[in-house]
Amino acid sequence: MIREGIQEALKLLLRLDDAVIDAAIRSLWVSIVAVVVASTLGIATGLFLARKRFAGRSAVVVMFRVGMSVPTVLIGLLCYGLLSRRGALGEFELLYTTWAIVLGEFFLALPIVVTLTHGAISRLDRRVFETAMTLGAGTVQRSMTYLREARLVIMLAVLTAFSRCFTELGIAMMVGGNIPGRTRTLTTATALETARGEFASGIAMSLILLTIALLVTLIIALLSRRTGEAEL
Repeated sequence: MIREGIQEALKLLLRLDDAVIDAAIRSLWVSIVAVVVASTLGIATGLFLARKRFAGRSAVVVMFRVGMSVPTVLIGLLCYGLLSRRGALGEFELLYTTWAIVLGEFFLALPIVVTLTHGAISRLDRRVFETAMTLGAGTVQRSMTYLREARLVIMLAVLTAFSRCFTELGIAMMVGGNIPGRTRTLTTATALETARGEFASGIAMSLILLTIALLVTLIIALLSRRTGEAEL
């Protein structure tokens, strides 16, 4: 069954099956948008937490660290409550749209980017901070210097966040609704097709997921290696 499923899956991929390609494009689009927004806010937040001291800072850092391990179904549940008709954002009618999935994946990616960025900048050689101050660099210049020095780990954080978002199922299923042609992603489509007995379609979508996940993992491994060499 598995052999025949893989053969049929390869045929679907080679003829660019509409359902498979549609789900793949939507998965990429949703994940990229969510990660770009989360990275923009998360990198700035991580930098702020690493360089500023204020009451409750440790609690905020711990909160983001805990956020990295929150199950996606819980994030989906919270987003569902937020976007439902009685929720705070119910008036915008975003539930069961791709923007609902983007919102959920934003909450999934944000703690990852914030935590890894904060850790990278906190671990920088103190001479980086001292040199920037000695040269009279302004706030923006100092911030850019810190980010430049920690760029490999920050790139690692962004890729890790993308990998989590691209392969998650709970959020997309709960707030997206798995609507054909509108909110169906690779993960939700794989679950549905397999449940319906369409094993070939499920494998085809899983192969795309696996391929992109492997590419991201290889890039993360390469960056991790370069980061380790840089620290040595």
